[in-house]
Amino acid sequence: MSASPDTGPPSPRAWIAVAIGVVVVAAGFTGAWLLRPDATPVAAPVPTPTVVTPSATPTPVATPTPPPVGFAANTASYDLGTLPQVDVFAVLPQLPVDPDPASAPTGEVVTAAGAGAPVFADPAGDPVAVLPADYVYGGTTVPVIERQEHWVRVLLTGRQATPSTGNPSQLTGWLRAQDVTFAAVDARVEVSLSARTIDIVRPGGSERIATDFGSGVEGTPTPTGRSFIMTTRVEPSFGYTRGYPLVYLSVQSPTLDGFGGADVAITAFHYHDARSGAISNGCIRLDPAAIEKLAELPMGTPVLILP
Repeated sequence: MSASPDTGPPSPRAWIAVAIGVVVVAAGFTGAWLLRPDATPVAAPVPTPTVVTPSATPTPVATPTPPPVGFAANTASYDLGTLPQVDVFAVLPQLPVDPDPASAPTGEVVTAAGAGAPVFADPAGDPVAVLPADYVYGGTTVPVIERQEHWVRVLLTGRQATPSTGNPSQLTGWLRAQDVTFAAVDARVEVSLSARTIDIVRPGGSERIATDFGSGVEGTPTPTGRSFIMTTRVEPSFGYTRGYPLVYLSVQSPTLDGFGGADVAITAFHYHDARSGAISNGCIRLDPAAIEKLAELPMGTPVLILP
């Protein structure tokens, strides 16, 4: 109903009546629509989708577990020139042998941050030797076997004693964390003397590089336990190697004070024509493919030789 110029506007009471009627009719229509089971709903307007470009989800970064505090920090200065050098020829009775030779290292290696790092037998005492940053025969990149906040325990070259005078097993010592540079090493070498196998083990799996090899005889056995690659080099004067590299280890013979006219008896992986069974003075004799694989490994790579 609408107002007309001829009749004039409806009275307020009339407007109210009209409004009530419209509401009632609308309500009745809505109720009837909802009650019809076969009613086809009116399609609602389709909203225009808003394209949202997701932001890149940051890759979660694992928070490294801090090393235990352990021994107290030591920031004292020392005259390194007064200390004996840790090297393959050194005999250092003040340093301990490896207390747990069957355990795996931590996966870290260290080198001296300066010209050398003081070496401690006991972090509560004074240094007894110095680990040089460089040495012609290597042995300066050493594996960590225990890490603390202020200290690391490492494997070292040299011996506590020769076999004829004491214990020639793998040497260890403590270094201050402030004196070294850390690096990760992703491989280790595992040797089984009984199974005659050698594996290079990495986080993604292991690679078997030998299923037989030559090793020490009863009187000059291959030393067991953990050690590390001291240096790798080709020595043309050693004809038996046929020009292949020798991969020298940090550990020496358990029965020989010296060998070949030298006052050391170093264990090594190397090539030899005869390379099966108990046949050597303690070295591990391998074929060319295995030697080449081992020669690719960096200095300080841990080696575990199992009985």
